[in-house]
Order: sequence, then C-alpha cells, then structure tokens
Amino acid sequence: MKAGIHPEYREVVFQDVTTDFQILTRSTLSSKETVKLDDGNEYPLIKVDISSASHPFYTGKHKIMDTGGRVDKFRKRYAK
Repeated sequence: MKAGIHPEYREVVFQDVTTDFQILTRSTLSSKETVKLDDGNEYPLIKVDISSASHPFYTGKHKIMDTGGRVDKFRKRYAK
C-alpha cells in the first residue's frame, strides 16, 4: 500500500437523530461535531437519519400491504 493516500481510520460515534441511539465504531468519516461518551473520551459525531433502532424492519413496526384486495378491485372494475 502506498503511504499517505489513505484516509485516517478512527473511532467515531454514529447517532440516530430520531431515537438518540448511539453506537461507537470505526470509520474514515470525519465531522466537526464531537460527543463525550461515558468512558470520558470525546469522539467525532456523525448524525444519521435512520438506524437499526428506528428502521421499521428491525423494530417490527412495518406495515404489510394487502395486495390481494387491490387485484380483486382491478378485476371487478375492468371485467367485461
């Protein structure tokens, strides 16, 4: 690997803005905002719109659409 061409890989905190869920992980992303965690260290803060704490698939709050009713309605409307 060439030296000096790769971004810095460091610990950052990703925060879901809708649920205030935070996870500490490593990334090459950078941010001007920082957050202080319970361990006493300050980390760059990356805000995200959706995470596993707010995504409908992971929370079990997704809606199941009734496509059968739509097909029947279509057939009734255009049956001749």
